[in-house]
Amino acid sequence: MDRATELVPLHYVSLGAKGPEDVISDPQGRVLTGVADGRILRLHHPGDPRTARVEVLAETGGRPLGLELLPDGDLLVCDAERGLLRVSTAGDGAVRVLADSVAGEPLRFCSNAVALPDGSVYATVSSRRHPLDRWIADIVEHTGTGRLLRLGPDGGEPEVLLEGMQFANGLAASADGSFLVIAETGSCRLTRYGLSGPGAGRAEPFADLPGMPDNLWRAGPDGPIWVALASPRVPPLGLLHRTPPGVRRAAARAAVHAPYRPSGTTGVVAVDDRGRTVHRLTRRRSRFRMVTSVCVTGDHLVLGSLWERGVAVCALPADG
Repeated sequence: MDRATELVPLHYVSLGAKGPEDVISDPQGRVLTGVADGRILRLHHPGDPRTARVEVLAETGGRPLGLELLPDGDLLVCDAERGLLRVSTAGDGAVRVLADSVAGEPLRFCSNAVALPDGSVYATVSSRRHPLDRWIADIVEHTGTGRLLRLGPDGGEPEVLLEGMQFANGLAASADGSFLVIAETGSCRLTRYGLSGPGAGRAEPFADLPGMPDNLWRAGPDGPIWVALASPRVPPLGLLHRTPPGVRRAAARAAVHAPYRPSGTTGVVAVDDRGRTVHRLTRRRSRFRMVTSVCVTGDHLVLGSLWERGVAVCALPADG
């Protein structure tokens, strides 16, 4: 699908806190997210601004990013400061650290995770060089220090499966569980990593995208993989990435101190298990900027953002 259709905004729900970076929905249609002050929030009735309300589930003590709902209702939380966590949603908000180091170094900038039926957990690390508050430096420098990790069913220290990724970010499993799809924000692409069969242990291109992908979300094996586009492609950035490392490092130092305002073009796409685009939705001059996540609840799309102080609720395509 080459032609984009309009992303139709319906309403905005304030959360009273900045940066709902990842949004996921639960079987009851509620939306869960983590915000900059370390809290995990649950939004009830997101489709109706008159009855929408926000509930605090837990506080991680760090900066929660990617979330994954587990079969028992608990949450896997990728915390940019504390590592990979398990958070209870039963009422006590208990937080347990599953992994805080990998290959002899602290697990920092853990970005997204997915749990498979065998009890194993896979997670991405966006950068080993720059922390979350300097994310733009990694995008500009193009460090290629992103990782894919695996934590076995019995826990322990994560295993490094894949290195050299350009800002490894969102993560989703194929319908049959035979491969993972990884968002590489810095390269505007999705990468496939084989878990079983002839392609096991091998990474290969899955889909090129019209922008920089962030979090991925999938309701189940029957649905597509939804991809949030945090920014359109930036052609000068692509040219910069071809320059020597010293030039990129200098540009990254300047970018960290330069004023930043996200693009007004908002976008999400949905792809199937062959990497084909089944939905491409965009909105220009959007007041809701830097879409870092998207999920479906009922007949709505809910958008999260590292930049905003709430979520945007949009219309789901008719065949969504």
